[in-house]
Amino acid sequence: MTLEVFPAAADRFDDVASLLAPKTPGAGACWCLSPRLASSELGALGTEGREARMRELCGEDPPPGLLAYLDSTPVGWCAVGPRGGMGRLTRSRTIQQLDELPVWSVICFVVKAGHRRRGVATRLLEEAVAFAGSHGAPAIEGYPIDAEGTRINTTLAFVGTTALFEKVGFERVAETKATSAGRTRWIMRRDLSAS
Repeated sequence: MTLEVFPAAADRFDDVASLLAPKTPGAGACWCLSPRLASSELGALGTEGREARMRELCGEDPPPGLLAYLDSTPVGWCAVGPRGGMGRLTRSRTIQQLDELPVWSVICFVVKAGHRRRGVATRLLEEAVAFAGSHGAPAIEGYPIDAEGTRINTTLAFVGTTALFEKVGFERVAETKATSAGRTRWIMRRDLSAS
């Protein structure tokens, strides 16, 4: 079995949709737009508008994330991009901006059931680091939770865990005021200037 990772470009939108679309047609889904758009914008888009907006993002350079494939089947997603392009994150009162460095941010992971705990998220994060570096990012950040050695509900673990980020060379920089699954989220950063 081969695990491969590719940018979520326009020609891969159907694979993005297979991972991000709601399971029930017409139901609400974030489409990994929450950190990118103001709440009012996100609400105004509605379900179909969110899908269309993600399709547009997949046509941009850089695309909004990475896809993991196991033997040509999409099994994972990682949203990554310049923090400056993520309006809601940039304006966040709970996840503070540390400095003026034009960092990239990892904001979301989705791994299909049946493929979790098999290294998919780790591989996606490794590739996100390389992707950011190839686009000239001086550093990359994530905002994971400290699971404190316990299992976290998968719907609330979309931000990743500190253990995952530490495994890929990120360092804890600061606690945030944000939480997920009742756990504190951390700003974790990896310097790419030496890469």
